[in-house]
Amino acid sequence: MQPVMTVSEMNAFLSSAFPEVETRYKVRALPPMGAIIDKLPNTRDLRPGGTLSGAAIFELADLSFYVATLAMIGPKALTVTTSAAIDYMRKPEAGGMWGEARILKLGKALSVGDVMLYSNAHDKPVAHCNITFSIPPMG
Repeated sequence: MQPVMTVSEMNAFLSSAFPEVETRYKVRALPPMGAIIDKLPNTRDLRPGGTLSGAAIFELADLSFYVATLAMIGPKALTVTTSAAIDYMRKPEAGGMWGEARILKLGKALSVGDVMLYSNAHDKPVAHCNITFSIPPMG
């Protein structure tokens, strides 16, 4: 199953629906049943010790899976998170990050999958998130 949206269409949708995302995130790729999202460096996301906050890391996970889901079903802005569990595995360095989302099951009402999150400073995972989204009914 191939995505129904391109990278440029997705970036345009995000800029329109969520203007605050445009300066903080960029969709890099939309493989089938997935998405790769870059989190651009931002000092507002830092906490003492020069590391990214857990909230900023979770935001990347949530957005990555949102984008993966919308890429497959089209721009349904009211698709929402219903469940998420995140494991933080190592300290992310200040600077950029990226998330790689994959959809494990895409149904009419739910999208279920996970996101691996990486720091640009090294190639080891920083966090892992299991996540489920509710898809609004057609109509």
